[in-house]
Amino acid sequence: MQEKLKAFERLLNIMDELREKCPWDKKQTIESLRHLTIEETYELADAILDKDMKEIKKELGDILLHIVFYARIGSETKDFDIADVINSLCEKLISRHPHIYGDVKVTDEQQVKENWEKLKLKEGNKSVLGGVPKSLPALIKATRIQDKAKAVGFDWENKDQVWEKVQEELGELRAEIDTDKAEKEKIEQEFGDVLFSLINYARFIDVDPESALEKTNKKFIKRFQYLEDETRKQGRALEDMTLEEMDIYWNKAKTID
Repeated sequence: MQEKLKAFERLLNIMDELREKCPWDKKQTIESLRHLTIEETYELADAILDKDMKEIKKELGDILLHIVFYARIGSETKDFDIADVINSLCEKLISRHPHIYGDVKVTDEQQVKENWEKLKLKEGNKSVLGGVPKSLPALIKATRIQDKAKAVGFDWENKDQVWEKVQEELGELRAEIDTDKAEKEKIEQEFGDVLFSLINYARFIDVDPESALEKTNKKFIKRFQYLEDETRKQGRALEDMTLEEMDIYWNKAKTID
């Protein structure tokens, strides 16, 4: 424990020194750091998907730096410091885990989630969905919305019901597209309903839709870059090839995934 505390103290001292002496660090504000923090979070997410533990360690360090940076700025404005941040977190964790620090009994993970949402409402949240950040990407936001609704019992009973809903929404999308006077706004609405129902189904089959889609993105990039490389070796350009010719290389790329 002493070694960990010493390492954290070293980081705090370095942050203080950078804030006082480095022109770039001195200039930063909570607002200017925001987009950098978001970027660092996505870099951590990439490292996690790649299962690159060395990179995960590095990206965790970058995010920790940002937390310390925000706390240092907060201390300058006398709004909060790193001790306030940590103590507030500890108090919240203790309060939200009465089955550990109190006399509440739970039997499984779902009960923990249900208690968590009930406690948040007691703390002043007017809606179970109030804690979902507005700026979350839509795919992640849909997942969080559904998780929170489930925590208070608003959910389907089984995955077959959800799959039927997916089929229903696909049918409504197809019908809207096929109407004589198809309206883009209505098609967009039905398409959104399809995505939302698919994300719902993903929960029931224990698939993280964000991770699943990102893995497919990476797979597509890898295959497409193979297609580009092989085409280049032949001294040709993709725009000069037929789709049938491209498919030959694309199918080869599938064999080396």
